[in-house]
Amino acid sequence: MKYNLSYLKEALKEPLNIWSMVGFTAAAAYTQSPIPLAMGALLEVGYLAVVPANSLYRRVVEGREIRRLREQRERLREDLIKTFEPREREAVEYLRWMKNQICANYKKFTRAREVPVHIDSNLQIAWESFVDLLDMYRRRKNHLHTINRQVIQNQIMQIERQLQQADAPTRHLQERNLDILRQRLKTFDDIEKSVKRVEAQLQSIENFFGLVNDQVVTMPTPEHIASLDFDSLLSGIEMTKEFLEETSPMFGAFDSVLERSPASLSTSEPYNSALRQPMKQTER
Repeated sequence: MKYNLSYLKEALKEPLNIWSMVGFTAAAAYTQSPIPLAMGALLEVGYLAVVPANSLYRRVVEGREIRRLREQRERLREDLIKTFEPREREAVEYLRWMKNQICANYKKFTRAREVPVHIDSNLQIAWESFVDLLDMYRRRKNHLHTINRQVIQNQIMQIERQLQQADAPTRHLQERNLDILRQRLKTFDDIEKSVKRVEAQLQSIENFFGLVNDQVVTMPTPEHIASLDFDSLLSGIEMTKEFLEETSPMFGAFDSVLERSPASLSTSEPYNSALRQPMKQTER
């Protein structure tokens, strides 16, 4: 992975470098001599020539950047969750609770100190993907509720009737308008299909968390958990995200041209999670 990093700037901002320069400057001011400043300048040139190019230092900087970006994503995701409808937040928090419950059950029944990294990391990735997909789902669902499909269909039927009596110049304009309306109707149907696809993926993630917990509680040996197909779940999530990215340009076509009616401005229903009641900690 490449990062937008300037190792030279990072080296300049290191506390050790800053405080050493402060020390040389203070020494020069105290002694009223330029010698400390000259020494400091020479050391700084050598420092900047060697440290930023050092592979070990670069790995340290990259690791620091990875942590910074991860923390930033976590903050943004938590802020995003706060904007969800109560029922959507409930689904997110329940899935987070279930992830923790799976880890607790694994430690309890295997008497292991730590949950295997691949289980913990894959559950975290799936939970984060659930939040991201739920955000896409609700935005698309809200978008659909600003569109009155019946109005578009009525306009198509009206123009089709007018075409029978229109003169040649008017017919040309009406045919063009009819083509636009049919494209709009198709785009609406495509967005509606994408909403159903995301909803199915969200339910798949929820059900997979339940399956993992069932397997953890009932597994005869810790190795049994390796049979869980995390790869298929994560692959399905990535395919869904790619599909959504491909269909994202659809939204712009509607924002400026579709007419609204009072019936089309109702608030969309929040995601109806399949998860209802918090599960009790399972005893084996």
